[in-house]
Amino acid sequence: MKVAVTTLAFCVAALLALGLVMLYSSSMTQVGAHYLMMQLIWCSFGLVLCVTATTLDYQLLKKLAWPIFILALFLLVAVLVPHIGRKINGARRWFDFHGVRFQPSEFAKLALIILLASYGERCQRYMQTWKRGIVLPGVLVASVLGLIFVEPDRGTTILVAAVSGSMLLLAGVRWKYILPPVALAAAGLAVSILHDPMRMKRIFSWWDLEEHKSGVGYQAYQAMIALGSGGWTGLGLGNGRQKLGFVPEHHTDFIFSIIGEELGLVATLLVVLAFVIVVICGIYIACNARDPFGFLLAAGVTFLIGLQAAINIGVVTSALPNKGLPLPFISYGGSNLIAMLTCVGILFSVARHAHAHAKISSKSAETGEFSPAHAT
Repeated sequence: MKVAVTTLAFCVAALLALGLVMLYSSSMTQVGAHYLMMQLIWCSFGLVLCVTATTLDYQLLKKLAWPIFILALFLLVAVLVPHIGRKINGARRWFDFHGVRFQPSEFAKLALIILLASYGERCQRYMQTWKRGIVLPGVLVASVLGLIFVEPDRGTTILVAAVSGSMLLLAGVRWKYILPPVALAAAGLAVSILHDPMRMKRIFSWWDLEEHKSGVGYQAYQAMIALGSGGWTGLGLGNGRQKLGFVPEHHTDFIFSIIGEELGLVATLLVVLAFVIVVICGIYIACNARDPFGFLLAAGVTFLIGLQAAINIGVVTSALPNKGLPLPFISYGGSNLIAMLTCVGILFSVARHAHAHAKISSKSAETGEFSPAHAT
């Protein structure tokens, strides 16, 4: 467990450091060090929450699962209200407090994971039934997905749906029960995209990027140019050209392309490797948790980090259609950075108490004494 925790901490620290360096490099010609300073402030808040989550017993989250979830729903509803939520590029996803933006969907992701983990442990004997395994948790998941969907935010909707479905499967839901709702949701998403001209254009541009390189596919095409021009070792830190107005959102959703251009293929592969190691460490921690709640909670936050990174990298490399999801720990954005660091703190907490549980069990086994650690 110690190796997993140390490796996880090292990978997250390396990604954070790379993110700060690349954020300054990608934006220094436009806003100087403004984004870097703001990211450092958000990173400080995130690290405080990470340390707090690490030191506290994650079992406390089980008691707070419903209040946190209700608060998340309230914030998701409030952000849709005109003059309360901030509308940018046709989407109403943010609260704006004198220039400081907060995205409630980031909080809702974590709130839903906590509630599903609590529900999965409490109803683990009944998760193979239709009512307890699909209908009741489905209502919880649908309430969050529906509010995020109408913002609109298709990328986060797909991410949260995938994480929720994975957690339900781990909790014991049968495949034959979960496949019909998944198929129905996929059909509904397809219908909504068919009636959304902007997203249909994104799909068409993804199918034939060369034909749409000067229109809807401009961002993805320029990102591919950035990745290709970097070669194996890159053009050098600060020497990238695509950040000079060619790649929109180069400091947020498409910062991976700037990494590829300035630091090369080797650096991008190391970033991918770091996320793979983070996922492996998270899964190891989950599998060694002291209880089902810890297992589902650690698995949920691990899936959240891993799937979001995979989707972002897939979009930047044109393996997936364009979706607005930041790269964890690297992209500019306070809400996501705080949420991701809180997830890491939860993983540390699960690992810490699993380690303590193992020590107690081992000691009790050696002495032959009864202890709550192996009362089961």
